[in-house]
Order: sequence, then C-alpha cells, then structure tokens
Amino acid sequence: MSSPEELAREKIDKTLTECGWILQNRSTINLSAGRGIAIREGLLKGGEADYLLFGDSKALGTVEAKPEGYTLVGVEEQSEKYGKGLLDIYPKWREPLPFAYESTGTETRFTSRLDPSPTSRNVFAFHTPETRLEWIQQPAQLSARLADLPARDQIPKGNLWSAQIAAIQNLEKSLAANKRRALIQMATGSGKTYTAVNFVYRLIKLAGARRVLFLVDRGNLGDQTLKEFQQFVTPDDGRKFTELYNVQHLQSVQLDRVSRVCISTIQRLYSMLREFVFVFLKMLPQGASNASRQAARCARSTKRCIALRMERAGWPRHDGTAERANEWARKSQRFLCR
Repeated sequence: MSSPEELAREKIDKTLTECGWILQNRSTINLSAGRGIAIREGLLKGGEADYLLFGDSKALGTVEAKPEGYTLVGVEEQSEKYGKGLLDIYPKWREPLPFAYESTGTETRFTSRLDPSPTSRNVFAFHTPETRLEWIQQPAQLSARLADLPARDQIPKGNLWSAQIAAIQNLEKSLAANKRRALIQMATGSGKTYTAVNFVYRLIKLAGARRVLFLVDRGNLGDQTLKEFQQFVTPDDGRKFTELYNVQHLQSVQLDRVSRVCISTIQRLYSMLREFVFVFLKMLPQGASNASRQAARCARSTKRCIALRMERAGWPRHDGTAERANEWARKSQRFLCR
C-alpha cells in the first residue's frame, strides 16, 4: 500500500505532466528532451530535491512534496535552502534558484525569488515551462515595477478630485507594499469608474501590465465602462485611451489577445470558462501534440474548478460534486496560471 507521500507524488507527477513538464528520473537525465524538464529526486549539495525543474536545459526551480493534509506554510524555508544547494555540474539560470513550489498534490504554494519581497502564495498548480522562462528573462518582475509605481510619475491633478487622487495614491502604495488585494470605497457619483480608468492607464503604461480584467455585475455597466475608456484623454500626450490600447467588451467566449483591457460581466466570464475548449485551442503552441485531447480535458477541468469556487462562494451548485471539482481544479493550470 502506498504511503501518503507516495500518493502525493503520484498526483504531483500527473499535474506536472498536464502543465507541460517532462518527468525524468535522475538516472536517465536528458535536458534536451523539451523546454521544461522535472527531475525526480534531483541531487543537491547535502541532500536532494523531490523535483528539480529545468527550463531550456538550465535549472530554475524546485518542488518540495508533502503528504496531503500537511501544513505548507513555513515549508518555503526548506525550499529556500534547496535553491542554494544546486550541484556545480548543473547549468542554471541564476543562483539561488528563482522559483520554488511546495505541494501536497491537492494544494500548491509558490514563491518567486525574483520579487523584491519574495512571499509564498497559493496557486492552482504549477506554471508552464514557457511562463517560467518568460518571467526569468524579464529585466524586472511585475512586483518590482509596482514597487516603483508611486515614484515613477506624478498623478495629473487637473481633471481629478482630491478623493480620486487620494484613492489612486493609496492604491499604488498598497501594491508597492506587495499587498495584492485592495479595495477602494467611494460614494455613489464620486467618479469611481473614471478613477479606475486613470489607474488602469498608469498600470499599463508605467508598470507594464499585460492585460487588465475589468469586471462588472451588469451588462449596462459594461457599456458605460467601455464609453469611459473611449472618452478618456490620456494626461501626458492628449490621445484617447483607445487610440493607444485596445479595449475589448467581451460579448462571446473569444478573447482578443492584443487587447490590454477586457471588460466582462461576471456571468460572461463564467460562461467563457465553461466554453474553455475554444479559447484553450487558441493558446496552444502550433504543432503541440495531442492538442485536441488536452484542450478537451482542460475544458472539463476548468468548468469543474469554477463550479467549485462559485459553490464555496455561495452560488447555486452546478454539475459535479465538491470532491470531484476539487480533484479537477488542479487540471485547469494551463489556462488559469499562465
């Protein structure tokens, strides 16, 4: 009978494979087999990592496996030691290794040491090798760019009320302090949407945000938000926002990949994720093997994942039990964590 840790590793193996990593034993290492290689029980100075991750033939991270039910908070200290103990025979992107995961197979935490203040956080599962390689080759991570945002450029005050200026300044201070969740509370009629558009512009131009999701709870609010972006005159060069960046008001499940702002109702987003197979096929690299089967599997996975999250939030229950949804939630990684 398998031990709890062996069962956890079976789940981790499965999830790594579904996220694009090629699993290998340390006795048969072939770093040229693909872009992302995960070596089981990779040797380190003074020990071994449960999984040693390589991207484009260079080491970039580790995975520490724990049995289901194990408290992962605090395990990142162990992962940090692994990141500093790479053998000299291995090529590496940098030392210490920048990425660390701790996982039980059902719960996974992630730390990026490229961030100014590395902090462990929950993720759905593992990022794809392509995402890891993209991050490691960026001159500055998003967290670093957000940390510099308050000092990058003074907020134009000509068209903003004092409450709007204070809201933007405090939000930027919050993000600069690596507080990933923030709430702006403003009275009705105080210009919340206009404030948000101002901040989105700063987020894209100064912090280099790739895409912003603007969620609304009713379709007419989506129309109003789109008009706000279309009418917004950028304070530095006088052009309209939509002359500089594409804004998409989602009306179907097709995502415009060049849009920098996507406006959607909560209901539309849920519908889009349920019809995930169409979007996922668009995201797969050309020539990917078994693309159709992977897309169909991830479509079902995402549907169950979102159903579970909505159920936990008090929404009406959809197909699948909570137990099955929790099992399938890990499989949505290729979309939700890219």
